[in-house]
Amino acid sequence: MDPDILRRKLESLALCVTRIESKTPADADLLASDLDAQDIIVLNLERAVQLCVDLATHLLPDFSIPAPETMAGALLALGKVQVLDRVLAERLARAVSFRNLAVHEYENLDWSVVYTIITTRLDDFRLFAAALQAYSRAKA
Repeated sequence: MDPDILRRKLESLALCVTRIESKTPADADLLASDLDAQDIIVLNLERAVQLCVDLATHLLPDFSIPAPETMAGALLALGKVQVLDRVLAERLARAVSFRNLAVHEYENLDWSVVYTIITTRLDDFRLFAAALQAYSRAKA
């Protein structure tokens, strides 16, 4: 894994999480009525998930496993090779489903579900970053 790519992408991931946190309203009803917050939050959630997938696909060639066929599969593969805790890998793989819904069915998003994600699952991105940093340090 190229350490510069890792650093840049993890910085971008941290920025996405910070942007989401800065725009998270006090409750789901406020999110449902704030179009600007919706756009900023969903865009940054999409980016955060995509950055995780990008990093997973960048890292997986370090292992002798078949290339995953899906975005979620790339994250699950990091669990199989023990770069990520399997439970975290599964949660991030489910985040790919949210990302796909946000990209392709934006008008059908349930803002209470989005609110739950942004108030309970942002640490998944931090845990992902920490795991990749630990792997990178161990490999160096």
